[in-house]
Amino acid sequence: MNPKKYLANNAVLLWLVVALIFSITTLATSQEPISLEKALDIASKNSPDIRRSELNLERSQQSLNAQKASLKSRFSLTLNPFDYEKTRQFNTFFSTWNTSENKQSSGVFTIAQPITWTDGTFAIYNQFSWQDSYSEYQDVRTKSFSNNLYLNYQQPIFTYNRTKLALKELELDLENSALSYAMQKLTLEKDVTQAFFTVYQNKMSLEITIDEFHNREQSYNIIKNKVEAGLAAREELYQAELDMASSKSNVQNSQVALDNSLDAFKQMIGLSLFDDITVTADVSHQTVEVDLQKALDHGLKNRMELRQRQIDIENSQFDLIKTSATNEFKGNFNLSYGIIGTDEQFEQMYDVPTRNEQFSLSFDIPLFDWGAKKMRIKASEAVVKSRQLSFEDQKNTIIIGVRQAYRDLKNLVNQIETARQNLRNAQLTYDINLERYKNGDLTSMDLNLYQNQLSEKKMGHVKALIDYKIALLNMKIQSLWDFQRNQAVVPELSDK
Repeated sequence: MNPKKYLANNAVLLWLVVALIFSITTLATSQEPISLEKALDIASKNSPDIRRSELNLERSQQSLNAQKASLKSRFSLTLNPFDYEKTRQFNTFFSTWNTSENKQSSGVFTIAQPITWTDGTFAIYNQFSWQDSYSEYQDVRTKSFSNNLYLNYQQPIFTYNRTKLALKELELDLENSALSYAMQKLTLEKDVTQAFFTVYQNKMSLEITIDEFHNREQSYNIIKNKVEAGLAAREELYQAELDMASSKSNVQNSQVALDNSLDAFKQMIGLSLFDDITVTADVSHQTVEVDLQKALDHGLKNRMELRQRQIDIENSQFDLIKTSATNEFKGNFNLSYGIIGTDEQFEQMYDVPTRNEQFSLSFDIPLFDWGAKKMRIKASEAVVKSRQLSFEDQKNTIIIGVRQAYRDLKNLVNQIETARQNLRNAQLTYDINLERYKNGDLTSMDLNLYQNQLSEKKMGHVKALIDYKIALLNMKIQSLWDFQRNQAVVPELSDK
């Protein structure tokens, strides 16, 4: 190959790469900067999972409100404006046919008040009616007004309080929905933070590969001048050009990785894929003191998963109560008292009132069910025990999670210091060997090793800083205590 032509082709390559870097720099200045806090705010408004959790929370709240409203006095009015009936029937006792005609209007007004603490119901009924009846047999037509006003109390006995149980179940459902919503927010924070720092790490990777290219360009210019001056062999120039091509490929690969992670990030937080953004973050290291015992105590006291396991236990105990009431011995007590007045004249209905009194006591007595109830109870008891085991297992999972997060933080503090020292040494080593390269004491391939080492240590330092940020977030999620701000993440359960 003609050396001059080869150099010309690679000069074109150099200018193309320079143009690529210039375009990347220009594009970055026009992009909208997105911080982690802003990304979390956008995601909390647009996340489908958060919106579903909010709707589930609203469903639980409205169901509980409806149940509480149903425990207040209920007013109802039933009207039968007009009822007409004309029939002809054979009377076997008198062996004759009889035609009867009846016209009637009626209405019932009811006030019913459930009694939560007894599961009984107290009600007031007022039934007013008018009727016009005619019988062909005695040729008698009767018209009358009647009004029946009475009080009624109905009380189940020898059974569990269904009203209280239903209310408690809805209260637990609301609490569980609130816990799920809070946990979903923490999960979203973790996912968005990881995606954010993935983009940031790719962005730094691109910057490092660009710096690497500038270094390759510098070494290329050095060896080019030496070759032209006859101070170095031409193969050294070819090696420098090869390094330039490799560096260009790294820049392009880093740009692709950044663009792909940006698309995934925008989809996660709910931005348009066509929005032009860049991420900005301060990853400077400042060690945060973490108290392991405080993290364990606070996590075991306030982790929402534990409270959810307790709710599961309570719900399984409620199911056991319901199962025990299957085919149970129970009774019902019913008492009513009132007065009824009837007369052909409306205003004289209560001139001679009649008392209406009723008392009843009934029992449901199961006799034999082939052991079905006993087996259902055993099945429900097994569920209760299983939920209790899940509770204990959840405690151990929390302890393990907090301990691992603590160990990760301690390890990452050391890793950051090691990465910082490695970066410093790699930079000094590269600078020294670059001078040796300028003096002709080092080949291009040898300098290439030091350049790769420098780029690797730069990325290692960035990764260690990002890993520490994510580990701090993980500790916050595991313990529900923010050691950076020294405050609880959510209100303590004991204060709710």
